[in-house]
Amino acid sequence: MTKIALVTGANRGIGKEVCRQLARRGFTVLLSGRDLDKAKAAAADIGLANITSTQLDVTDEASINRLSDEVERRYGRLDLLVNNAGGRYDYWQSALDADFATVRAAAETNLYGPWRVAQAFAPLLRKSDHPRIVNVSSGAGALSSLGKGPPAYVVSKTALNALTLMLAAELKEDGALVNAVCPGWVATDPNNPGGRPIPEGAAGIVWAATLPDDGPTGGFFRDEQPLAW
Repeated sequence: MTKIALVTGANRGIGKEVCRQLARRGFTVLLSGRDLDKAKAAAADIGLANITSTQLDVTDEASINRLSDEVERRYGRLDLLVNNAGGRYDYWQSALDADFATVRAAAETNLYGPWRVAQAFAPLLRKSDHPRIVNVSSGAGALSSLGKGPPAYVVSKTALNALTLMLAAELKEDGALVNAVCPGWVATDPNNPGGRPIPEGAAGIVWAATLPDDGPTGGFFRDEQPLAW
């Protein structure tokens, strides 16, 4: 039976490449973005029949609930959720001078967004025989090496790591594997110039998305290798 995957924030960059790689592995992929036209353009650019574009704003509860209702009607379940939507890399700030409007905006996208989506889609994930959640995080949020850095981004990713552990524990009895993955410094638009090729960063996410049933859960990884929290 074909597996159903939802990837958030997927109209460009890592999310778009994750959709491509999952589709090549046989998934039916819901490529979502805040702007439906951009999501449609991304799906058309990939050009694979098993990718469907859809609108999803992870900061908008109504948008999330609309899509969860649609997925339930069309498929009856969800096998994979990739919480990729994120950003707000506030490199111009420090913790002591941070603008809290920016901090709140980062939290809305990087923490509350994945949290809302996980809550809304948990009932559909529980209907899957092999449910998976992958939260796209960052090594910048690791407490083991935390120091100076973009404060809103770092704190929101640290909190996302904590949420990953909690979701893994709460969904363990359902057979779900829930992990956080750092794709590394990737050559996406916000990070240019430099960075590793996008397909390399996406590959680690796809690895976590396709783990066998006896694979790890509640972990933090980069390139299939554990990272210290």
